[in-house]
Amino acid sequence: MSQQDDNQSQTPLIDHLIELRSRLLRAMIVIVVAFAALYAFSNQIYTFVAEPLMALLPPGSQMIATEVASPFLAPFKLTLIVSLFLAIPFVLYQAWAFIAPGLYAHEKKLALPILGSSVLLFYGGAAFAYYVVFPLLFQFFTTAGPANVQVMTDINAYLSFVLKLFMAFGLAFEIPVATFLLVLTGATTVQALSAKRPYVVIACFVVGMVLTPPDIISQTLLAGPMWFLFEVGILFARLIRRPRGGRDDVEMNDTGS
Repeated sequence: MSQQDDNQSQTPLIDHLIELRSRLLRAMIVIVVAFAALYAFSNQIYTFVAEPLMALLPPGSQMIATEVASPFLAPFKLTLIVSLFLAIPFVLYQAWAFIAPGLYAHEKKLALPILGSSVLLFYGGAAFAYYVVFPLLFQFFTTAGPANVQVMTDINAYLSFVLKLFMAFGLAFEIPVATFLLVLTGATTVQALSAKRPYVVIACFVVGMVLTPPDIISQTLLAGPMWFLFEVGILFARLIRRPRGGRDDVEMNDTGS
């Protein structure tokens, strides 16, 4: 290969890297702007996140900070995560805009609905954790201890606890999308997934034990929706009609004759 051909082959790669940098920069700018807009309300955001626990504590109870910088760092960290949380649709759009030119027509038709449903399901999982799981979970925790023990939770410990649950339930609610993609790509079939249903149920409870605190309530509240969403994914996967020849046939259909 001549020097000229080598330079020509490197040019598209450089162009792709430049575009990738541009997309990442735009995503970072949106996250920073969201953080700047929310930072003034960081204490209110933390109060909102702590409300499910505070509502169950005796009147006059409060959280504590066992480290010097915790009153500043805990709301700061939460605000940064909320900014990323709110910017997810734009970040995923930038990822879509970067990879879209290399997709086939049928892949482009599916990509946006899949991305959109993934975002909505993740938000739905976080909302389910906040409005359903937290009240039940904290009700159990605040009443299960000895009568002479006063609950005074450290703000950093509480933040780490709820962020773990937000992430666990957000990712768990992505099961329908994952199931759909597995069938769509031919990695498995609806019949194979249906035959493995008993193992999936066991796996849901195992994941619930790993990702949630060691209590039966939170484990069941995670495993139950995971099982239900697995069934939803199978239901939508039944609607898939993959071309008999696979990807090559789809490519020929997209290009047309």
